[in-house]
Amino acid sequence: MIHELLSGRDGRSRGERIVTLLCVSMSLFHMYTAGIGLLETAVQRAVHLGFAMTLVFLLHPFSKSREVRAPDLLFAALSVVCTGYIALFFNDIAMRGGKALPHDILLGALAMFLVLEAGRRVLGRTLPALALLFLLYCVFGRYAPSVFAHRGYSAARIIQHMYLTPEGIFGVALGVSSTFVFMFILFGSFLSAGGGARFFNDLALALSGRSAGGPAKVAILASGLLGTINGSSVANVATTGTFTIPLMKKTGYSPEDAGAIEACASTGGQLLPPIMGAGAFIMSEFLNVPYARIVAAATIPALLYYGAIFSNVHLRAQKENIGRLDPDTLPRTLDILRRDGHLLLPITAVVFLLLRGYTPLMAAFRGILCLVAVCALRRHTRFTLRDIVAALEDGARNALGTAIACAVVGFIVGTTSLTALGFNLSGNIVDFAGGALFPTLLLSMAACLLLGMGLPTTANYIVTSTIIVPVLLRQGVPALSAHLFVFYFGIMADITPPVCLASFTASGIAEGRPAATGIAAATLALPAYLLPYAFIYSPAILLQRSGFVEVAAVVLFSAVGILALAAASQGYIFSPTGAPSRILSAGAGFLCFIPGKHLPLAGVLLFAALAYGSFRRACIPAKNEHAPEGA
Repeated sequence: MIHELLSGRDGRSRGERIVTLLCVSMSLFHMYTAGIGLLETAVQRAVHLGFAMTLVFLLHPFSKSREVRAPDLLFAALSVVCTGYIALFFNDIAMRGGKALPHDILLGALAMFLVLEAGRRVLGRTLPALALLFLLYCVFGRYAPSVFAHRGYSAARIIQHMYLTPEGIFGVALGVSSTFVFMFILFGSFLSAGGGARFFNDLALALSGRSAGGPAKVAILASGLLGTINGSSVANVATTGTFTIPLMKKTGYSPEDAGAIEACASTGGQLLPPIMGAGAFIMSEFLNVPYARIVAAATIPALLYYGAIFSNVHLRAQKENIGRLDPDTLPRTLDILRRDGHLLLPITAVVFLLLRGYTPLMAAFRGILCLVAVCALRRHTRFTLRDIVAALEDGARNALGTAIACAVVGFIVGTTSLTALGFNLSGNIVDFAGGALFPTLLLSMAACLLLGMGLPTTANYIVTSTIIVPVLLRQGVPALSAHLFVFYFGIMADITPPVCLASFTASGIAEGRPAATGIAAATLALPAYLLPYAFIYSPAILLQRSGFVEVAAVVLFSAVGILALAAASQGYIFSPTGAPSRILSAGAGFLCFIPGKHLPLAGVLLFAALAYGSFRRACIPAKNEHAPEGA
């Protein structure tokens, strides 16, 4: 394979071979540093960004014909120069305390332009435009409203801060991308190459294909299983949606509903332990708490999120009699586990290593080695050299968006540290809310939904936690609750109109209307928008400072609340319900999420009464059918 690649006998052009070699080199570099030892922080991040920007300019050329031309090659070469300077001379830069020399300013300005241009090519205009807005704020801060005003900074000072210090481009965001985020993306690529995507899809089909609304439930299971490893809701939709969306449309779902279900299911994968799109590891590092504590806290909310989606799908299928898949065409669970069950071993090994206290980087590295070894046990999953090269290339390609996003996010994080924007914003939100917690949470939710638009999971969480978490901490919210609150709402931006990239991606696959798909997804996940408030008012849901009885009560109230809201949304429990019952069901759902014991208990009893009445109405026709004629 390598000989064919170097000699050109594989039938590909010289440019394609160069890209493949760069991708493989990037993956091998990260494998080496993960297994042998990381380089100096500045070097690791600079090499990582150098690879990423070079590949972006080669894979996403400026020309509409998609041909790589001289400007693209020039940008790729300049990317190597700008990042290579940091990698080679980081000691000199550190010895002079980050003081900028004339050529530093020139290289820094060039690097900032190249990062923004790479972001525009691979991410679209939203995130680079937001970063540019923050950079303009650094310059023209004296003209901002008084609550946000600062003295303003010169271009040289801004460039020095963004390029030469670990507060800007080469900051924490790029640091997490250059270490365990890349390794887990690579782990996911090896898992897919070994048949993991096929295994999860087949397992989901076998487990849920026979029930009402089976294709939608298949989408929920398959997207959840793959999504926790994948670092992007959009990428998860693109991976699993090509299989699940046509399946849903075939059995009666409209294009908009099929797209909405897939978007919600894929977005939930970012909230699902053990990996949470690498969010669990970043949160553990930010909070300086064990990884196991993050996973334990996030497990119940993630299951309740999927419970909300599953409840809506099930009730909708029962109401509209959406058919099941043909049992004769479905695989059997035991057959799938017998054929591909060994693919669960590497995932189990990664979780075991993480719980034993290994770093995420080492766990991912050993997980990849374990995966290759385990796949060798069966002929149909065994890796050839060609498969390994393809997985290495695919891993680097999949990591480009995250790497560039984290570099662009460095401008936002750098602005908050240079201008004290985070501190000012937190104070102003608290003042605007009158010092009350609930209005502060509402404003923080809106800010997270706004800031999270179009960002992959890692960049999303870093931005929202940098800007919004200080707001919540000033209100006395526990740190873990605050971080999970902003994490959830930042991720929910992927399905919240007007900019809901996961929904728009799904609508493209489903050939549906984008706006209608976005509204359908937000409606489907409506109960899940209440969950983060429980993190604040009912911390037992995060297993914080609570006994078993208190945790069980909160979980019961939340589960019933989610089911009641789903019933109100779909107009169905055991039988169709009218407008009064739907209003009462919605009221019962909201009562279940109010802190305390009495009001949630009243919500549970109210919904139980509604469910009993619906059950009796469902049984009446069945009794009449069996009644003797003339009775």
